[in-house]
Amino acid sequence: MAGVYTPLLIFELNNGPNQTMANTSSAKKMVRKIARRTAVNKARRARVRTFLRKVEEAIASQNVNEAKAAFQAAEPELMRAAGKGLFHKNMAARKLSRLSSRIKAISA
Repeated sequence: MAGVYTPLLIFELNNGPNQTMANTSSAKKMVRKIARRTAVNKARRARVRTFLRKVEEAIASQNVNEAKAAFQAAEPELMRAAGKGLFHKNMAARKLSRLSSRIKAISA
């Protein structure tokens, strides 16, 4: 059931299988909203990881031009994700700083 998040599954993941599901319409709507938001956040997180992996691979292969291009593509994606609350802003800045310094080290 990888990738399929039904409202009931989200509820069980958050509260455990022995909890009862809420009866009010507002609580049911919140479960639906959480399921949608979880799916969006998973997609955003995967997208950012892909961009960062491309930078890491370029650094590992010692390809400076490819690393710089991948870094320029990854930077706005990571900061956008931090702005949406997916990652902490300081974590995003720290990761970018460390990647930038590693690119600078291989270009020297």
